[in-house]
Amino acid sequence: MDGRASAPAAGTVLNALANGTGSAFAIDLETTADVTLEEDGAITGEIDGAPDADTTLIERCVGLTIEEHAERAWGARVRTESEVPLAAGLKSSSAAANATVLATLDALGVELDGVEACRLGVRAAREAGVTVTGAFDDASASMLGGVTVTDNAADELLAHETVEWDVLVWVPPERAFSADADVASCRRIAPIADVIGELALQGRYGAAMSINGFAFCGALEFPTAPLLEALPGVEGVSLSGTGPSYVAVGDRHVLADLRSEWETRDGTTWLTTTRTDGARRG
Repeated sequence: MDGRASAPAAGTVLNALANGTGSAFAIDLETTADVTLEEDGAITGEIDGAPDADTTLIERCVGLTIEEHAERAWGARVRTESEVPLAAGLKSSSAAANATVLATLDALGVELDGVEACRLGVRAAREAGVTVTGAFDDASASMLGGVTVTDNAADELLAHETVEWDVLVWVPPERAFSADADVASCRRIAPIADVIGELALQGRYGAAMSINGFAFCGALEFPTAPLLEALPGVEGVSLSGTGPSYVAVGDRHVLADLRSEWETRDGTTWLTTTRTDGARRG
């Protein structure tokens, strides 16, 4: 039995490392997972274009979904392919987890509420050791589309809103793994994160993003020049996740001008949009 699903990347409004509250929005860059159930009990994973990449997360997503929702034990093969660069702060792990969980459910012929499916992927991410917070903020934005605000300690959805924004993404060539982030430094800015969380819950996402960007660039020692270049023209700009990518939202013409500045640096830029439909099966 075969299953297939896809899930979008996401950008940061509020990084949850400081105080456990997070906020993120879905971006139109996609990860796809294909799952084939097999009679033997082995679960193996493959990431397209990255033969040496760690497949623990996607294998655990399959295994946990089978444990929770299959009537019998299955083995499986899972393969993911992605437009989302790994370890770039664009929630590649959350997108892969969501796509893999949904593809496994598709193969099993099981229907599950999106938030509950998202929580399976978050559990798998914690067990695989690829996240500090559980990343329910990132995962919920990827699964549901739009923008979400979450309590990551409780895996609770605090707010969910459909947003239609143009988005500029700059991905430097460096990589930064979330599990390696300086958590102690991030927690020092918890009072600032409390204010950002209040702004996000008021729907003031652009202001929340920009404050988050400066706060976390300081905590994680990333340059603030890309943020300053974006202001005051954009609605919001931030370091995404624990870096190294930056995301900005606003008028498409303003973002096109900003792109010409960000492109003077090494790396890749995308001018894209938010995703309102989130992850999907098939």
